[in-house]
Amino acid sequence: MRKTFILSISIMFIISICSIINSERSPARATDASIGLEQQLNQLINSEPDFKGALAGISVRNAATGEILYSRMGDVRLKPASNLKLFTAAAALSVLGPNYTFSTEILTDGQVKKNILNGNLYLRGKGDPTLLKSNFDEIARDIKALGIKKIQGDLIGDDTWYDDVRYSRDMNWSDETYYYGAQISALTASPDEDYDAGTVIVEVKPGNDIGKKPSIILQPKTDYVEIINHAITGESDEEKNITIERTHGTNTIIVKGMIPKDTKSAREWVAVWEPTYYAIDLFKQSLEEYGIHVDGRIRTDSAPINAQMLKSYQSQPLSELLLPFMKLSNNGHGETLIKEMGRVIKGEGSWEKGLEVVESEIAKLGVHTETIEIRDGSGISHINLIPPHEITSLLFAVQKERWFNQFFYSLPVSGAPERMIGGTLRDRMLNSPAQWQVRAKTGSIASVSSLSGYVDTNSGERLIFSIVLNNLLNDAKGKLIEDKIANILAEL
Repeated sequence: MRKTFILSISIMFIISICSIINSERSPARATDASIGLEQQLNQLINSEPDFKGALAGISVRNAATGEILYSRMGDVRLKPASNLKLFTAAAALSVLGPNYTFSTEILTDGQVKKNILNGNLYLRGKGDPTLLKSNFDEIARDIKALGIKKIQGDLIGDDTWYDDVRYSRDMNWSDETYYYGAQISALTASPDEDYDAGTVIVEVKPGNDIGKKPSIILQPKTDYVEIINHAITGESDEEKNITIERTHGTNTIIVKGMIPKDTKSAREWVAVWEPTYYAIDLFKQSLEEYGIHVDGRIRTDSAPINAQMLKSYQSQPLSELLLPFMKLSNNGHGETLIKEMGRVIKGEGSWEKGLEVVESEIAKLGVHTETIEIRDGSGISHINLIPPHEITSLLFAVQKERWFNQFFYSLPVSGAPERMIGGTLRDRMLNSPAQWQVRAKTGSIASVSSLSGYVDTNSGERLIFSIVLNNLLNDAKGKLIEDKIANILAEL
């Protein structure tokens, strides 16, 4: 399926910028520049009061040789948060390849006569998390081009490419309403080009008069969710206090609180309940907009074996999907890739089979899988456990893989202001020795902060590092400590 021109230009720009930066640095060589590293890091850690009662795992390697230059609890299993995505991305690139695409298919079990499709129309999803309303418009346009003006049958969503388990086994109920805890389905839809599949964007704008309800805008426009607006417009000098949450087990979204009259809107990406029906609802809307009437019901089922394929659409390649996945730390993409690997390699689109594939692949890359615990593809589970040395071991090994450039360019860049370059590091290490010198994956869940990747030093070396902080009382302070460590490494 044709994706946006803007995204392609962004990717070309990212690669060109990173290539220029990368060309100025050679791989790490044995040097005296790291002398004193242990003393500097120990002094920093011992002087930080926020580390009292916390666990700080740190591993630093020479990128050319793999030699461990510094270790603190390097062999201790710790919660990695989204640093786990490094393992998911490496396994996916190894198994699926950078050019791998997801398919979406249109099928029918009927025949077209006099502009009427006498039979059911099937929308079969094969995992594409990047389907937008505009893509459903494209499909509807193609169906109209086939001469179909009416569907004398049902509109059926086929999501059987994956199993019907929507959440990874450690997902908390408290997370399920938010974009980072969205349900996983082989047939889903995204509201914008961040591609947070299975979500809608709810935007709350102040009303014209104080005491009146604010206006609410949905992106994409859909009747699949119900909005209950209990919010009010307040005085301009009052503090914004808006909550936007979906009620468990429903698609009822409740908006509460107060939004000041002269202020910016409040926005939230809200995960829907049952994204398969969400995708079918958007598709039906597109069909109607193109003058194609559906007589039957909306439902889910698997397409018959003898169903006729009308059209097939391809997603952007994995190399492009890695950008929102890694730079924006998109949890849904991580879980989708797990199920896709399970389906492609093991014939079953499940977390169980997908995680088997991940462990098999990272073992080939030298990771000691007997000392780790991986429960999902995103790192949201608090039961995931990985020693920092295993993270740097992976980062060392992937440098030799044919797909390393795609992996490397997908990592956030410290202090780079462009969103699809800097990603989750765009506001960090600004005006410091580490700005533009660090390419690393961030991670954050309750009481956990992590940062692992590559840093180019003043002496022209490249180092590999992993910082995994657990049992923190303040995650934000953990990130400040990570940045201090990155600056020490960059100044070597």
